[in-house]
Amino acid sequence: MMNIVFAGGGTGGHIYPGLAVVDELRKKLDVENAGKYRIIWIGSKNKLDKDIVDKSGSIDKFVGIPCGKLRRYFSFKNLVDFFKIAAGFISAFFILLKYKPVMLFSKGGFVSVPPCFAAKALRIPVFTHECDFSPGLATRLNSRCATKILVSFEKTKSFFSGAKANKVVVSGNPVRPVFYEADSEKGLKFLGLENKGEAGGHEKPILLVLGGSLGAVQINNLIYDNIDWLCQNFIVVHQTGKADIDRFTELKSSHDGYHPYPFIYGEMPDVMVAADVVLSRAGSNFLWECSVTGRPLVLIPLAGSGTRGDQVENARFFESQGAAKVLTGEDVTAEKLKTVLSELENAEIRKNLSENVRKMSQESRPALTIANLMFDEIQRRIGHN
Repeated sequence: MMNIVFAGGGTGGHIYPGLAVVDELRKKLDVENAGKYRIIWIGSKNKLDKDIVDKSGSIDKFVGIPCGKLRRYFSFKNLVDFFKIAAGFISAFFILLKYKPVMLFSKGGFVSVPPCFAAKALRIPVFTHECDFSPGLATRLNSRCATKILVSFEKTKSFFSGAKANKVVVSGNPVRPVFYEADSEKGLKFLGLENKGEAGGHEKPILLVLGGSLGAVQINNLIYDNIDWLCQNFIVVHQTGKADIDRFTELKSSHDGYHPYPFIYGEMPDVMVAADVVLSRAGSNFLWECSVTGRPLVLIPLAGSGTRGDQVENARFFESQGAAKVLTGEDVTAEKLKTVLSELENAEIRKNLSENVRKMSQESRPALTIANLMFDEIQRRIGHN
């Protein structure tokens, strides 16, 4: 039995793209190796990681390891987390020793670092992927162990030098296959808007508001404070996050055209292509999903002391390509938001944004590109054995 290990977790953003690669890799392996291989996922011990992986149905076995957060600043928590990281390395080492995988793919996040270093110690090839414009600390560490360093943006190559630069491959960011197959009619049906515009009168564009599975307080407050204006000009579909759904449910009965949801999972690709404008944070995985679906974007990136600024970098890069409108810092106000959204009521402006967003995706699927690279490495390893 041939084993292949994927590592990543802590957030869905460090899992979903890896699952997209798994789907493409399985298609290639099944041609000649059906039933002769097993895919194992190493993630954190928190319930979120296991739930996402198990729900995908793509992974044969999930193994959780201890993990500590990697911080660039002084904190007494670093001392405790140092021991968690050490425990994670020991756990990962014996997991890899037990299953003897032909290779390991890392999607990043702090949980991926111990498996990458354990793989290096055991001379197991490591592919590591960075989704953001600039590499995070986990990727910088994992790159020391990597056979190949996969990045989403061409300009990200400039962050690596020397021997590491020769390992960099611009692959794009993996997107789940369902986003390529999304159906706007299914999305409208899910939202109960399949008859949108038939009653006559002005057909309002659909504004999809997203803040991640947990919601985004800043974005939610903007929506709450401006719900009257928003519903006058848009049909608003709002993923609030589970913690904030109650106060927004109260608004539904008094605001025609307002549709709050705590979380949209399986239907999200269809809902996204049904939308005319998407208002959201600027996580890289989400941006690439929007690129595949060609949705006009208004981005309010997560900023401040609690982040390394990766979302601001991602948003500004998309903005520089004419693929997004961005509000950050002092521009995150009700008036600025109304100004930007008012512009996007114009169908021609939305069309131009949509075309530029779609150009951000490569012609080939990034998940397939990565799967091909992995398949070639696996074939080399099998040949050597």
